Amino acid sequence: MRRLLALSTTDKNAGMKNKAVETVEPVADIRPVTTQAFGHTLLDNYAWLRAENWQECMREPELLPADIRAYLEAENAFCEAGLSDTNDLQRELKAELRGRIEERNESLPDADGPWMYGWQYAEGDEYPLYWRHPRKGGEKHILLDENLQSRGHEYFDTGDFVVSPDHRHAAWTVDTQGSEYYRLLVRDLATGVDGDAIEDVEDVAWIDDKTLLYTRVDENHRPSKVYRHVLGTSTDADVLVHDEHDARFFCSVWRSRSGCYAFIGSSMNDVDEVHFIPVNDPGATPILIEARTDKLEYSVEHQGDRFLILTNADDATDFRIVETPVTTPGRGFWADVVPPKAGRMLLSVDAYDDWLLWMERENALPRICYRGADGVTQELAFDEEAYSLWLEPGLEPDAHTTRFGYSSPTTPDQTFDLNLMSGERRLLKQQKIPSGHDPADYITRRIAAQSADGAEVPVTLLYHRNTVIDASAPCLLYGYGAYGDSQPAAFSSRCLSLVDRGFVYAIAHVRGGDEKGRAWYEAAKFDRKPSSFHDFIAAGEKLIEDRYTANGRIVIHGASAGGLLVGASLNMQPSLWGGVIADVPFVDVLNTMLDDTLPLTPGEWSQWGNPLDSKAAFETMLAYSPYEQVTECDYPPILVTAGVSDPRVTYWEPAKWVAKIRACRSNHELLLLKTNLHSGHFGETGRFAELDDTALYQAFAIKIMDLSKGKSEV
Repeated sequence: MRRLLALSTTDKNAGMKNKAVETVEPVADIRPVTTQAFGHTLLDNYAWLRAENWQECMREPELLPADIRAYLEAENAFCEAGLSDTNDLQRELKAELRGRIEERNESLPDADGPWMYGWQYAEGDEYPLYWRHPRKGGEKHILLDENLQSRGHEYFDTGDFVVSPDHRHAAWTVDTQGSEYYRLLVRDLATGVDGDAIEDVEDVAWIDDKTLLYTRVDENHRPSKVYRHVLGTSTDADVLVHDEHDARFFCSVWRSRSGCYAFIGSSMNDVDEVHFIPVNDPGATPILIEARTDKLEYSVEHQGDRFLILTNADDATDFRIVETPVTTPGRGFWADVVPPKAGRMLLSVDAYDDWLLWMERENALPRICYRGADGVTQELAFDEEAYSLWLEPGLEPDAHTTRFGYSSPTTPDQTFDLNLMSGERRLLKQQKIPSGHDPADYITRRIAAQSADGAEVPVTLLYHRNTVIDASAPCLLYGYGAYGDSQPAAFSSRCLSLVDRGFVYAIAHVRGGDEKGRAWYEAAKFDRKPSSFHDFIAAGEKLIEDRYTANGRIVIHGASAGGLLVGASLNMQPSLWGGVIADVPFVDVLNTMLDDTLPLTPGEWSQWGNPLDSKAAFETMLAYSPYEQVTECDYPPILVTAGVSDPRVTYWEPAKWVAKIRACRSNHELLLLKTNLHSGHFGETGRFAELDDTALYQAFAIKIMDLSKGKSEV
């Protein structure tokens, strides 16, 4: 049994003499539960960590059963003790991280009718405040100050803040538990008083000045119903506009930039269905654009007398943009505007009255494209080996300018104004790093690793120019690889604390994302999911081969579905890695996909397969699920996090995983679990408070790499 000596936090805070406190490594009770399926017997010794009242615990974490809470608290104490020798380092890291944040920061104003809207942070503020001033100039009016609203809450997150078309009201949502049960409030912007209030809302959109659409979550935390609410009326009178009976589909609502239509979407990972409502007839029955069809994805924008639709219809693997008359929106009337091209992934579509704008990605690099009435397509691309772009169209449909952003691993965020008529770019804002940043001090590289089946996996690197590439440097390797989400080669001031201490920071763009087109995503679904793990391992081996680092010097990091990536890669090649950071990791894949009462499970079957109905899916997951595949071997140091209020990756997944590794491993390296007892999937809120988690991760990485030299010596 491992024992750790930690400094008493209470004594240190009181200014007393430090006192050593002994903390014993927790050992979870073994309470065997067996399950039979497809000729297999599943033995789960730690199923008891799943509270029977878990849904109540998401709303009220204090309802967690005493035995489960005692175990999680023991793990928290052991984690604190295990990293107590890094307390000074964590404070140093947090100071560095905070020093790179511009404390007084303000958005660029957005024009909308008679007003300019924006947000700002004051020095020391954890949260922003939202403001507006008259378009022609004048005093700012504070619309919402999150710092005031957050008082008395350990967790505070604003979801939506949407101003009504007549600019008299704002619909805003707030979660104070981390459980993603949001409360909808409607604020009178003249008085600042909140009136109408609705519980358990997912998102919200205005139809007209007095009518709202909102989605509401059901007893399984799924946004399955869409209601219409008229300001000033009882919520009991709200009309159910759409009721989704398929548990795989989640509902959403939004309003077109043109202001002519409100939309209702029903979607799962790879299927979409959209209805629309004319805003001049808010009580109208929603009109279907195209019925859901297996593997048909589409999203909708409005322009003039047509809808513009981004879709994979008709074998457009990497998507196409089509147009269709508003009067006949169905698929039979869809005509190409931007035809498909293999390997070029179309990512988004936006429209002004006279302009079509879209983003695309090819060879893992993004482009911004736009087209006017002349039909000529213009492109924005850049020269760095790896970079990130984003498009920020304005709120007004008659605009002839748009904003876009650029960054790279070495270049902080830049926001530009683009004149769509002349093509002229104008720099509007440059992210400031108050503590100082010289891009010339850093090197970005894009290399390729060959996976087990020959696939070329892009890997983005960032390291200090003084870091010697001789296999001596430690490396932090990050990956995700799911849902078609790409990992942009963007600037992150947070990773600089590691890079300045000699780490090579790497992002493996593994299959499961869409960095190399839709086929890159499809190649890691269902029984092909292990491709992601092979890609990640290949990235680590390539870093070693090219002497960026060495075997046992790579700390791997993944969050949520990225936790599955690092967990499976850990089981497959435990001796390759020097350490693991698994943030709210999706590691109990098989048991979670067998439980159709969990919020996300039915919708996830289109990603991983359905092990309730398919023996093949069951056996595939059984073969790679990190929890099921824990074995007796030497595991490297591991830091794992969880959140009791988390509806996405329930807290017991990481807790069970840690308990099983601790019972099975053949060595005694550091194995730590930190569970946030008052938060969910996204951890602490507040721009400074959330730095605690980053400082913890980085201190862990530095500690296990035994990095004695400071950043000044790099």
